[in-house]
Amino acid sequence: MTPFVLFLFVVLYFIILLSVAWYTGRDSNNESFFIGNRDSNWMLVAFGMIGTSLSGVTFVSVPGSVAKDSFSYFQISVGYLLGYGVVAYILLPLYYKMQLTSIYNFLNTRLGLYSYKTGASFFILSRTLGATARLYLVVKILQDAILQNLGIPFWATTIIILFMIILYTFQGGVKTIVWTDTLQTVCMITGLVVCVAFIMNSLQLNFGQSLNLLAQKGYSKIIFSNPYSKSFWLKQLVAGAFISITMTGMDQEMMQKNISVKTLGDSQKNVMTMAVVMLFVILLFLFLGGLLYLFADQQHITAIGDKLFPTIALNYMPSFVGVIFIIALISALFPSADGAITALTSSFCIDILSINLRKDLSEHKSKWIRHAVHLSFAFIFLLFVMIYKWVENPSMIGVILKIAAYTYGPLLGLFSFSILTKMQVKDKLVPWVCIISPVLCYLLDVNQKVLFGSFEIGLELLVLNGLLTFIGLLLIVKKNSV
Repeated sequence: MTPFVLFLFVVLYFIILLSVAWYTGRDSNNESFFIGNRDSNWMLVAFGMIGTSLSGVTFVSVPGSVAKDSFSYFQISVGYLLGYGVVAYILLPLYYKMQLTSIYNFLNTRLGLYSYKTGASFFILSRTLGATARLYLVVKILQDAILQNLGIPFWATTIIILFMIILYTFQGGVKTIVWTDTLQTVCMITGLVVCVAFIMNSLQLNFGQSLNLLAQKGYSKIIFSNPYSKSFWLKQLVAGAFISITMTGMDQEMMQKNISVKTLGDSQKNVMTMAVVMLFVILLFLFLGGLLYLFADQQHITAIGDKLFPTIALNYMPSFVGVIFIIALISALFPSADGAITALTSSFCIDILSINLRKDLSEHKSKWIRHAVHLSFAFIFLLFVMIYKWVENPSMIGVILKIAAYTYGPLLGLFSFSILTKMQVKDKLVPWVCIISPVLCYLLDVNQKVLFGSFEIGLELLVLNGLLTFIGLLLIVKKNSV
């Protein structure tokens, strides 16, 4: 199938998204944009959040990592499940009790204005870096597969994708994204299942035979017992739990969808349903990764890592499967990018500009400011995608998890301190604590071979970062609050 025909399918898919956005975004206001009028259906939110949590990086990088890491990523996924339990039964009740629009207002109530602004700023930094890394990977695949052959440069491809996202999120915000995420998750999982079925059929294997062959090749190993390795099961389990606690429970993008659900009970059902379903979806991605490497061995394909799945889908599968792959890929892209831009717009407007508290702003003026911020973040996304293009790391999932370790660590420390203690801190010193902790973690990370020898620090760097932030906050506690 020609690149032009593939591009027409992408345009058709976008028209469908735009139609859904128009229908759901009618008569929307700021409350619709920020929290969906607190009237979202929990089942729609749960299913749509699967697409948001997985993203295009999971779609490509997780299968591509199987040759190197086997199924070790599943250890992290089990940790996710534990972390989502904390989100559902500790953090969500707190957010609903306080009727928060921005979850970082909790830090304002508990510790003070500087802590509040610091927490929101770290979210903005982390989500910008992580979302643009996800966006870069998918844009690069679309560029290589379609738009490059049409003579469109990479920067123009990025602008086209961002323009599409802006068009269908500009008005409706969360109210629209709840529905579009659901549609996109359906397309993504459909693409995943079709690709698994096609490769199994091509290899003339049934499910049991596939598992046996993967085990023989060493691709399906899940449990890693060497405590010195980054893949040690306990490290991965703990890291996965804290990743889901921070990247969901302390993340405005994920939580603004949860708190858009009408009741706490429904929101909790949403989180736990999403957590269980996502466990099976990730296992299916890993299974697909093993099949892709078996197929590559048979066909003498040399592509590895992030390039493996796109190479096979677009060059070795029938045209209709290639179309399904492209639709599934952009379905994985849009939930992570559209939700990120919407959440960043919400956080900047509410947490930094405080437009929801300004009595001098009319609804029209507030909406104008929101639109300006929305467009500004789209431009920032463009800049960061071009930076990632310049760096060109071969495995973006590693980049994203490393970013999370450095930028979500201070959020983990701030929220943990606020929930687990009743102490007050010297609020003006909080930003310094939250800057120093990641710097110390970076120095530890780059010198770990000198300090620890063969013992490797992996994703648990996030936990260490949060612990250092917690200790730093203890050092600036007000004497009369102890």
